[in-house]
Amino acid sequence: MGRLVVAFDVDDTLIVPAVATGFDQDVPNYETIAVYRWFQAQGHHMVIWSGGGEEYARHWAEKLGLHADEYADKHAGLGGRPDLAFDDGDISLAVVNVKVRRLNNRVVRYPDRVAAQRG
Repeated sequence: MGRLVVAFDVDDTLIVPAVATGFDQDVPNYETIAVYRWFQAQGHHMVIWSGGGEEYARHWAEKLGLHADEYADKHAGLGGRPDLAFDDGDISLAVVNVKVRRLNNRVVRYPDRVAAQRG
């Protein structure tokens, strides 16, 4: 098997937002971070991306002590389609997509976006 391009989303994948935990700050999702590190240890091309943009992805990677080969805006995409993507949403951004279970899914993550869609 060759080197895979493996992408991980930030919000609700590498981190659990404060709104979902009730804490006063976002917290690492240690289980997903362990999976990230396993793929990285196997020598795959690692991508951290976010709908919040490339700088947001880079910021969280640094806070979590993660290093990636590439950081990207998830919606802008990469030069090619990743082989494997981990995300909390129902996505089809990679050849194989793995849905990460959200913690406390009843909580609305972005109420301002929901209000704009309704209004």
